[in-house]
Parts: sequence; C-alpha cells; structure tokens
Amino acid sequence: MNPPVVLVVDDEQPLVDLVASYLKREGYQVLCAYDGLTALEMAEREQPDVVVLDLMLPALDGLEVCRRLGAIADPYVIMLTARVDETDKLIGLAVGADDYLTKPFSPRELVARVKAMLRRPHRGGPTPTLPSSPARQFLDLTIDLNAHEVRSGETALILTPREFELVRLLSTYPRQVFTRDQLLERIWGDDFFGDEHVVDVHISNLRRKLEPNPAAPRYIETVRGVGYRWGPSS
Repeated sequence: MNPPVVLVVDDEQPLVDLVASYLKREGYQVLCAYDGLTALEMAEREQPDVVVLDLMLPALDGLEVCRRLGAIADPYVIMLTARVDETDKLIGLAVGADDYLTKPFSPRELVARVKAMLRRPHRGGPTPTLPSSPARQFLDLTIDLNAHEVRSGETALILTPREFELVRLLSTYPRQVFTRDQLLERIWGDDFFGDEHVVDVHISNLRRKLEPNPAAPRYIETVRGVGYRWGPSS
C-alpha cells in the first residue's frame, strides 16, 4: 500500500522544510508548494490525502485555494495562520478546512493531527453505520441516498460530501437531537482535534442551501443548549 500523500503549502521555505522533515520521518510522502496556484496544480495532479495550507500565500491566498480544492480533489485540509482572529478561523472552516493551527505551532502536534485525520473514514465515502434506504421525502425536499443527491423540488442541490453526510445522518433519525459532540464523532470521526464550532459553520452553510428561509429553518432545527435535529416528519 502506498503511503499517504501530504501536500505542505507555505511561502516560508524553512517552515515547509521543517514540517516536511517531521512528516517524512513518519513515513508520509510529502509534496511542497510555496504559492497558491502551484498548490492547486499539484493537488489536481497528485490528489493528496491531506493538505497543510497557509492562510497568507502569494498569487492566491489560502482561503481561495481551499475554496477551489473541492472541485479538483478531496483532501483533508489543515489551515495554518499567524492570525488569531476568531473570524479568520471560522471563515477558514466555512470554506472547507477541517482543522486549524495558529503559528507558532509544534510540528509534533501537526503530525498528530494529520495522523488523526487519516484514521477517520474518508469524508467522501459512505457512513457505514447508517442504513441504506429509498429516497426520502420531507416537504419539498428529496434525499436520494443511492444517487447521493438532495433535491429541492426538481433542482439538485450542490452539497459537499460532509454536508451530505450531515443531511443523511439527521434525516435518518427525524426529531432525534444530536449534540455537537455526537455529530463530530459520527461525521468527523472520534479523533477530531479541531473546534467544535465547525459543526455550526456547516449547519449554517446547509441551511442556506436547504431552507427557503434560513432564519426560520424547517429542516434542520436548533435545540437551544443541546444541539440539532431534523425537523419535519413528512
């Protein structure tokens, strides 16, 4: 079996060399890029399993790289930044990052997070604990598990793999409340290291796609102080 491939993207070559040396020591195949455009070209060509991505990059910044990655590859993304602003962190999670590290960081901690990600089921694959069933109908929303598709009326919605898994899980158990921790364990895996508010970001993105009025959701309801549940029973 080929070793997992990790693409490290940062314009600071000494940092890239340091991170690469730790990852190689653990047996990973490491690719290096020093700007956003090169990173995208390498990701499309090499299909890495994990991308370690700096927020501040020349040519194309890390947020835009993260946005575009989903169209050409399906890696886990760990975003690096020298900023500590919570807004930057949430924006990074919203565009598809799976985890976040603020500089300076320990290379050993980064390696530990890469290992944890690679122990999870691949986010683009099915969730094995959930039963297969025919298409489900909720008001004007159709969830077709076999086609891996969600439709609003006749319109197919564009969901990320993780958004689809959230819809699949929640709609399998209508009215059952799931806490953030339960959703993280089921969808992200029990080795997840990052901020639990990544769940809120994904739910917010989903509501914009699913709900006629995201401010008054019909499908994904918030149970204040507890978590989220799938709303309509039919």
